[in-house]
Amino acid sequence: MLRLAVFLAGSTGFILLSWRSLRCFRSHGFFRFFVFEFLLALILLNAPAWFRDPLSPRQLTSWSFGAISIALAIEGFRLLRVIGRPSPSATRGTNVALENTTVLVTVGAYRLIRHPLYASLMALVCCAYLKSPFSLGRILLALGATSFLIATAVAEERENLTQFGGTYAAYMKRTRRFVPFVF
Repeated sequence: MLRLAVFLAGSTGFILLSWRSLRCFRSHGFFRFFVFEFLLALILLNAPAWFRDPLSPRQLTSWSFGAISIALAIEGFRLLRVIGRPSPSATRGTNVALENTTVLVTVGAYRLIRHPLYASLMALVCCAYLKSPFSLGRILLALGATSFLIATAVAEERENLTQFGGTYAAYMKRTRRFVPFVF
């Protein structure tokens, strides 16, 4: 019952964060809402196993993905705020304020991957999934979150091509989406 209440409260928060995007089916925020929902469900479903057998190889791998997730999130948000110089008055109305960058960020984590914040969420999906990976429901939640992350990135790339033009197209050619030199 507690997990259901947490899910409903989290979903309410995600709706409040994403309400403008949910009306625009092509915006990256629309797809990102579903990433948050799938990820929250996966975390809550695996919550009982979160600290079970903490030194097993599976749990250590999970914690490694968790650490990667935290590091990428901190670095990504910091660079967007400091280098990207978000403008609350930018024309991209479905975005949250931090996403309205006025400068294309291509340093730090963004030097190697276009979407460190989505890579952070992907690492968090791996972290949560590995806590208790052996059921069809958990597999489907992890695959759903990953699929919506890819859709989110593709939609955001389309928006960034409109915003930054040829500069972003050139940036896309020299970077990968989520994993440096791989994907």
